[in-house]
Amino acid sequence: MDELLSFEPFEADLWVWTSASASASWHFITVPVELAGQVRSMAGRPAAGPGFGTIRVRATIGSVSWATSLFPDKVSGSFFLPVKQAVRKRAAILSGDRVTVTLALVL
Repeated sequence: MDELLSFEPFEADLWVWTSASASASWHFITVPVELAGQVRSMAGRPAAGPGFGTIRVRATIGSVSWATSLFPDKVSGSFFLPVKQAVRKRAAILSGDRVTVTLALVL
Protein backbone atom coordinates (compact mmCIF):
# COMPACT_ATOMS: atom_id res chain seq x y z
CA MET A 1 0.00 0.00 0.00
CA ASP A 2 1.24 3.49 -0.86
CA GLU A 3 2.15 5.93 1.88
CA LEU A 4 0.04 9.11 1.84
CA LEU A 5 0.76 12.67 3.02
CA SER A 6 -2.49 14.62 3.49
CA PHE A 7 -3.03 18.35 3.06
CA GLU A 8 -5.68 20.66 4.54
CA PRO A 9 -9.01 20.55 2.66
CA PHE A 10 -9.78 23.40 0.27
CA GLU A 11 -12.84 24.71 -1.56
CA ALA A 12 -12.91 25.25 -5.32
CA ASP A 13 -15.25 25.19 -8.29
CA LEU A 14 -15.64 22.27 -10.69
CA TRP A 15 -15.19 23.52 -14.26
CA VAL A 16 -15.23 22.13 -17.79
CA TRP A 17 -12.54 22.36 -20.46
CA THR A 18 -13.80 21.66 -23.97
CA SER A 19 -11.51 20.89 -26.88
CA ALA A 20 -11.74 23.30 -29.81
CA SER A 21 -10.76 20.55 -32.24
CA ALA A 22 -12.71 17.59 -30.88
CA SER A 23 -16.07 16.88 -29.31
CA ALA A 24 -14.43 15.98 -26.01
CA SER A 25 -14.60 17.78 -22.69
CA TRP A 26 -12.96 17.25 -19.31
CA HIS A 27 -13.87 18.36 -15.81
CA PHE A 28 -11.26 19.84 -13.49
CA ILE A 29 -10.76 21.57 -10.17
CA THR A 30 -7.94 24.09 -9.91
CA VAL A 31 -5.78 23.61 -6.81
CA PRO A 32 -5.15 26.92 -4.95
CA VAL A 33 -1.70 28.30 -5.80
CA GLU A 34 -0.55 28.26 -2.16
CA LEU A 35 -1.45 24.58 -1.80
CA ALA A 36 0.14 23.81 -5.17
CA GLY A 37 3.43 25.16 -3.81
CA GLN A 38 3.17 22.89 -0.77
CA VAL A 39 2.35 19.86 -2.92
CA ARG A 40 5.24 20.60 -5.28
CA SER A 41 7.64 21.05 -2.35
CA MET A 42 6.57 17.87 -0.55
CA ALA A 43 6.72 15.91 -3.82
CA GLY A 44 10.27 17.16 -4.37
CA ARG A 45 9.41 18.79 -7.69
CA PRO A 46 10.72 22.15 -8.90
CA ALA A 47 8.23 24.81 -10.04
CA ALA A 48 9.58 24.43 -13.57
CA GLY A 49 11.51 21.47 -14.79
CA PRO A 50 11.78 18.75 -17.37
CA GLY A 51 9.01 16.28 -18.09
CA PHE A 52 5.27 16.52 -17.91
CA GLY A 53 5.25 17.23 -14.16
CA THR A 54 2.24 15.21 -13.00
CA ILE A 55 2.03 14.33 -9.31
CA ARG A 56 0.21 11.24 -8.01
CA VAL A 57 -2.45 11.94 -5.39
CA ARG A 58 -5.48 10.47 -3.68
CA ALA A 59 -8.35 12.97 -3.90
CA THR A 60 -11.52 13.06 -1.80
CA ILE A 61 -14.77 14.95 -2.32
CA GLY A 62 -17.37 14.16 0.32
CA SER A 63 -17.26 10.40 0.85
CA VAL A 64 -15.78 9.71 -2.61
CA SER A 65 -12.02 9.06 -2.88
CA TRP A 66 -10.03 8.13 -5.98
CA ALA A 67 -6.45 7.81 -7.19
CA THR A 68 -5.40 10.27 -9.88
CA SER A 69 -2.65 12.69 -10.84
CA LEU A 70 -2.45 16.46 -10.65
CA PHE A 71 -1.61 18.11 -13.97
CA PRO A 72 0.59 21.22 -13.91
CA ASP A 73 -0.74 24.50 -15.27
CA LYS A 74 2.11 26.66 -16.48
CA VAL A 75 -0.08 29.76 -16.74
CA SER A 76 -1.22 29.89 -13.09
CA GLY A 77 1.66 27.93 -11.55
CA SER A 78 -0.90 25.62 -9.97
CA PHE A 79 -2.30 22.18 -10.78
CA PHE A 80 -5.52 20.87 -12.30
CA LEU A 81 -7.28 17.98 -10.57
CA PRO A 82 -9.18 15.88 -13.15
CA VAL A 83 -12.60 14.67 -11.99
CA LYS A 84 -13.93 11.74 -14.03
CA GLN A 85 -17.61 11.21 -14.78
CA ALA A 86 -17.82 8.23 -12.41
CA VAL A 87 -16.49 10.37 -9.55
CA ARG A 88 -18.85 13.27 -10.37
CA LYS A 89 -21.81 10.88 -10.44
CA ARG A 90 -20.90 9.21 -7.12
CA ALA A 91 -20.25 12.59 -5.45
CA ALA A 92 -23.43 14.07 -7.03
CA ILE A 93 -21.58 17.15 -8.33
CA LEU A 94 -21.99 19.18 -11.51
CA SER A 95 -19.92 21.73 -13.39
CA GLY A 96 -20.02 25.03 -11.51
CA ASP A 97 -20.50 23.41 -8.09
CA ARG A 98 -18.23 24.59 -5.28
CA VAL A 99 -16.80 21.53 -3.56
CA THR A 100 -14.50 20.73 -0.66
CA VAL A 101 -11.50 18.68 -1.74
CA THR A 102 -8.87 16.88 0.30
CA LEU A 103 -5.63 15.81 -1.40
CA ALA A 104 -3.13 13.27 -0.18
CA LEU A 105 0.23 12.99 -1.88
CA VAL A 106 1.13 9.42 -2.86
CA LEU A 107 4.75 8.92 -1.73
